[in-house]
Amino acid sequence: MPDLPQLHPLVILAIGILTIVGLIVFFRVHAFVALIVTAALVSFLAPGEPGEKLSRVAGEFGNAVGKIGIVIAFASVIGTCLMESGAADRIVRSFVGFLGERRAPYALMGSGYVLAMPVFFDTVFYLLVPLARSLYFHTKKDYLLYIVAIVAGGAITHTLVPPTPGPLIIATQLNVDLGMMILMGLVVAVPAALAGMVFATVINRVMPIPVRERHNGTAHEPIPEEQLPPLLFSLVPVLLPVAMITSHTIVSALAKADSNPDSSLHAVQKITVVVGDANFALFISMLSAIALVLTNRRPGMRRTIESITDDSLLSAGVIILITAAGGAFGAMLKVAGIGEAIQGVFAGASPSGLLYLLMGFGIASVLKVAQGSSTVAMITGASMLAAMIGDGSGLGYHPVYLALAIGSGSLVGSWMNDSGFWIFARMGGLTERETLKSWTPLLAILGCSGMLTSLMLAVILPLR
Repeated sequence: MPDLPQLHPLVILAIGILTIVGLIVFFRVHAFVALIVTAALVSFLAPGEPGEKLSRVAGEFGNAVGKIGIVIAFASVIGTCLMESGAADRIVRSFVGFLGERRAPYALMGSGYVLAMPVFFDTVFYLLVPLARSLYFHTKKDYLLYIVAIVAGGAITHTLVPPTPGPLIIATQLNVDLGMMILMGLVVAVPAALAGMVFATVINRVMPIPVRERHNGTAHEPIPEEQLPPLLFSLVPVLLPVAMITSHTIVSALAKADSNPDSSLHAVQKITVVVGDANFALFISMLSAIALVLTNRRPGMRRTIESITDDSLLSAGVIILITAAGGAFGAMLKVAGIGEAIQGVFAGASPSGLLYLLMGFGIASVLKVAQGSSTVAMITGASMLAAMIGDGSGLGYHPVYLALAIGSGSLVGSWMNDSGFWIFARMGGLTERETLKSWTPLLAILGCSGMLTSLMLAVILPLR
């Protein structure tokens, strides 16, 4: 077979983007199929021997599964167990009890902020909406404020803080330490969530909405107070993996600055490298979450735990397939030479590398508007940027800020092609027009706030 003419890398990139968007938006192809087909197409168009063009896609797909598959599976089980055991309910009620009824919106925002790290956003919203409705019936006002507050806290950590799949795969693709991603994600999420609360207060005054008796969706049934676990035990599955993973990040940073190889820090680092491994940390957290189910709810023991695990892993399996396909797509972009081509185009245009933050934010935003999924927007955007920046040494700041810019961009432009849009509308009892006026601008504010915070920190605190 005669050799085909080699296309310019930027032409290959354009073909890849158009293929993904076309398959998902116009032909309604599943994100996994769209990503893996596009990865194969990019690999075929890239340089290399004909015999290896498909095998390298499969190889990179397997590499991506090896990096994130176990963590996503464990995180899914943890989230389900938090719901089943009543631990999630306990965290929410404790927030409300501590802050009081007057600060209930901030309690809902804080609950969403904490719970959306290990629990998927739709599950968090299902959990908190009944509480928002109860608060409205008690106060006779501020229903829209309550449900928008839930989104302000939950949506931002869901897209910036691992172990949720989107930020997890961004960190993996950009070679960002997971502990660093958690720490900086939590930092950037705070001002974004507060900006969301400002919007929630304004939109609640401009467009007051009562609770409507008829709404679609299945709400979470509250668990009786006496069946809930203590707050300390409820927080263990959430805080334990964060503490374990970040412990290694902190110890490693201190040990790197210590020139004495025999110091106690280097000895401790040998322990934290195991304790802080994401797979191990999430495994221990999963065991603690399962223990909560067994000791608190006392269901039919083995059969119930098997059922919980089965349901969780079925949900996780789809996400693992999508994220691994995104990893394969990114690897094929690197093979095609996208990074070198982009660097040539922007040579000398941005010595500080801050242009990459804007590019990551913009690419993720465009993909979000086009196909609706924040996770797919993050995966695809990170794949493209990873191919452009190489090892990240030329950025001038820590690549965690680029990861956070991409995550922030994946919030902008949510409308009727986003499943979260319909969850908010149906569970909240809002019309499509009301949802477009509340949900869509809220997520844009969260995303832009996260981007601006990332940009400022990259300049003020580059961490290099």
